[in-house]
Amino acid sequence: MTPDQFRQDFPEFSDKEKYSDATVDFWLTVSESLVNPCRWGVLTDQGVELCTAHHLVLAARDEATAAIGGTPGQVTGPLSSKAVDKVSASYDTGAATIDDAGMWNLTTYGVRYLTLARLMGAGGMQL
Repeated sequence: MTPDQFRQDFPEFSDKEKYSDATVDFWLTVSESLVNPCRWGVLTDQGVELCTAHHLVLAARDEATAAIGGTPGQVTGPLSSKAVDKVSASYDTGAATIDDAGMWNLTTYGVRYLTLARLMGAGGMQL
């Protein structure tokens, strides 16, 4: 898997200034260690790419936070409500998150990755 292939499949990460080849390659390498090809089979590349996209989004959040003087790496959960003046909005985060998914719930890529990962682990495996 290369950064160019990843960007072809996930064009939302095509900005090489925001998502450098080195950063994409780093997270591809990490993700390859988290996706067992024996379990994932023909979906191995998709698992690696979803995991990579998840980590890229989290890294971009941290970078944006640091750029405005904040502390990167702070843990925040999905936003469930927001109010500005007399207008407020709230969202049912339970409809888009997975119980006991931890940090995978922080991005849609993480939710999709974990959904597939749990399917890949279902049932027996014989080598």
